[in-house]
Amino acid sequence: MEVEVRLFATLRSILAKEDRGVGIVDIEEGSSVDDLIEYLEIPRDIPLIIMINGQRKSEESLLKEGDRVGIFPPVGGG
Repeated sequence: MEVEVRLFATLRSILAKEDRGVGIVDIEEGSSVDDLIEYLEIPRDIPLIIMINGQRKSEESLLKEGDRVGIFPPVGGG
């Protein structure tokens, strides 16, 4: 199944530079966000903010065909 993945901030470099942090990923039916994170080789040592179709979700959330997944690292600022 295909899902749209958008990576933000320092995670953008995981996808090809010409994709600007956006890509379509073909992942097995029944996969979770955690499976997607593993597939993309996102480092496990940072906390992540996960959005699926505009709603905050957890890494255990199951993905469906056509989902839009946004993954954000923590962002600091002042």
